[in-house]
Amino acid sequence: MARVVVDVMLKPEILDPQGQAVQRALPRLGFEGISDVRQGKRFELEVDGPVDEAALARIHDLAESFLANTVIEDFVVKVEDPAEVAEAAK
Repeated sequence: MARVVVDVMLKPEILDPQGQAVQRALPRLGFEGISDVRQGKRFELEVDGPVDEAALARIHDLAESFLANTVIEDFVVKVEDPAEVAEAAK
């Protein structure tokens, strides 16, 4: 089983009120030096079988038609490396 990640972010020209609210709150919480915050969504899909070009194409179609509003959002589809997952779990 493999994990495919779809990261969805607002396009740069779209205002991000949630990101702006976080950015304004950071100095009050003692976090200085952050000049911008953009908020997004992350989807982790567990895929049965191999993640080949056909599987990635289906996931791309899924992201484009269901996970992201492509009028205002961009998305990236990537296969997560199992070694990175194991390292992050430490």
